[in-house]
Amino acid sequence: VPERPTLGNTDYAFEMAISNIRYGEGVTKEIGMDLQNLGARRVCLMTDKNLSKLPPVNAVLNSLAKYGINFQMYDNVRVEPTDQSFLDAIQFAKKGEFDAYVAVGGGSVMDTCKAANLYAASPSSEFLDYVNAPIGKGKPVTVPLKPLIAVPTTSGTGSETTGVAIFDFKELKVKTGIASRAIKPTLGIIDPLHTLSMPERIVANSGFDVLCHALESYTALPYNKRSPCPSNPINRPAYQGSNPVSDVWALHALRIVAKYLKRAIRNPEDREARANMHLASAFAGIGFGNAGVHLCHGMSYPISGLVKTYKPKDYNVDHSLVPHGLSVVLTSPAVFAFTAQIHPERHLEAAEILGADIRTARIKDAGLILADTLRKFLFDLNVDDGLAAIGYSKADIPALVKGTLPQERVTKLSPRPQTEEDLSALFEASMKLY
Repeated sequence: VPERPTLGNTDYAFEMAISNIRYGEGVTKEIGMDLQNLGARRVCLMTDKNLSKLPPVNAVLNSLAKYGINFQMYDNVRVEPTDQSFLDAIQFAKKGEFDAYVAVGGGSVMDTCKAANLYAASPSSEFLDYVNAPIGKGKPVTVPLKPLIAVPTTSGTGSETTGVAIFDFKELKVKTGIASRAIKPTLGIIDPLHTLSMPERIVANSGFDVLCHALESYTALPYNKRSPCPSNPINRPAYQGSNPVSDVWALHALRIVAKYLKRAIRNPEDREARANMHLASAFAGIGFGNAGVHLCHGMSYPISGLVKTYKPKDYNVDHSLVPHGLSVVLTSPAVFAFTAQIHPERHLEAAEILGADIRTARIKDAGLILADTLRKFLFDLNVDDGLAAIGYSKADIPALVKGTLPQERVTKLSPRPQTEEDLSALFEASMKLY
């Protein structure tokens, strides 16, 4: 695209793409009117079994009834979805011939709904056509999708703002996903009332996802150092590297996390803290949805995908699972100690926002200071003591490394390139935190 040759064919531009978002206590009651305004005649409402009995879904159902919206409900979304659970939802969407979608839930529900909307709109596509390379073909999305309204019920994924849908690919025991601006929701309805029914550990783990979204997008490889430069703008990835607009959102989200996450976890009645974390999730979503994440996320996918027997407190599920935010945050001290030699001043700035006193700090200690700050933060919040505490041992490191290697979409955004030996050392350093 650029007429002048760029050094090593790196990109020269970045693009901001986010969903429309609407925020306010009780704003869910407007959803029936939104669907009416869209002229929707057959609506697909997606959620999961637990949520289908809780106030957020009830609020949506009341609004749909009030405005006479014709809908079908799919409540079979799996928490931490798999390729099979995506396919089940896609089958439902294809059969229903819907003209609009509503997703009520955490990242699992919103991501499943994005995939269902995509493949229903492109019925002749094979499943792997749109899945990220190197696992899938990573084709650009060129079909028009139906409107999707996302109603997040956790304060973590920011999925209501992004064009990303993540799932476990069972055959390879690895998490991957679909990333395209075309699948982002039309509208995210951010209603802080929905966070009041979240149990303590769900607040904590979803908050850790916000924390890592902000830290990783702020410290990611800058957009103009990412290669190759796309030959056509449709091929410019959703995850472009850190850029001046994403930086603003990431830093602001980090400040909110520093101020409110502990309060939101410790006191379910603290409406101010929970409302602010709900906003922080969207803010960090806008940041990482365009800048991308790097090693904490890249390494988290096999940590989730290779889970053995771990069942977290406060999650009502019938299968072993490592909640996404927990799988991401457990490697964060090791990761930022490793990446800090590139852009140490950004790592130091993040440590200061999270409470570190950096007045006498040396710039070369930035990584260790941020790592110690994160450890203290996690210790204060009773987080499991590293990967060993959730069932992993040194014997699992080769499999964890192998599961990280296909995550090029994010690992390439690490400011510091990493070898397989580096990844092994990072997993080893994350076995025990305290």
